[in-house]
Amino acid sequence: MRPKRILILGGTGLAREAAAALLGRGHHVMSSLAGVTSQPHLPEGDVRIGGFGGFEGLTKYLQSETFDLVVDATHAFAAQISRHAAAAARSTDTELIRLQSLAWTALPPDHWTDVADIDAAIASLGLGQKIAVTVGRKDVAKFFARVDLSGVARMIEPPETVVPPQWHVVLERPPFMFESETAFLRAHGAAVLVCKNAGGMRPAKLDAAAALKLPVVMIARPEKPVVNVVGSVEELLGSLAQAR
Repeated sequence: MRPKRILILGGTGLAREAAAALLGRGHHVMSSLAGVTSQPHLPEGDVRIGGFGGFEGLTKYLQSETFDLVVDATHAFAAQISRHAAAAARSTDTELIRLQSLAWTALPPDHWTDVADIDAAIASLGLGQKIAVTVGRKDVAKFFARVDLSGVARMIEPPETVVPPQWHVVLERPPFMFESETAFLRAHGAAVLVCKNAGGMRPAKLDAAAALKLPVVMIARPEKPVVNVVGSVEELLGSLAQAR
């Protein structure tokens, strides 16, 4: 198989794994990170940081760089860039594969409430509940705005809004272990865990919540355009091997 010029969208762990594997197969790889994290874990190979300027900017970039393949390995909740990627790939007749892990599913003894989005998650919470929120800094302001709620919000970067006095913000970067997650939920007296269904390997926070018999409000992934989807780097490599 001749080497391909491949653009990987996303600063996720799966994107970094894909970059390393594709480089190992002799492909030319450019990884693009949005730049929302100040000190990101960088993948192997060439890297560009920053947005494209919407659909138009990404289309121009694909036209100028003549990639053979775009791999959308963005976060499961990064719906806008996935929409732009699908539209730009169609516009430039560039092959597109979305690399996205399977969503998490509840297991005994999990007690989950599945909700459609952030607003539904907030509406599901009882009056005056103390909660642990791990939805990222962009969406946490909506929880802060509900004045009866309190608790802890964990994220990588500081929120872009004022933190109410009844809330604690913890800045930490994964991975997290079961023992530390159990201690985290206990220390902050959380009665509910709220998180997004990012998918992939089941995180320790879900096992900790189950062990503590805490209910979990699980926010479903947003809809994305229908494209070719693979669930692992191995599937991605297999798809490329079949296409040679």
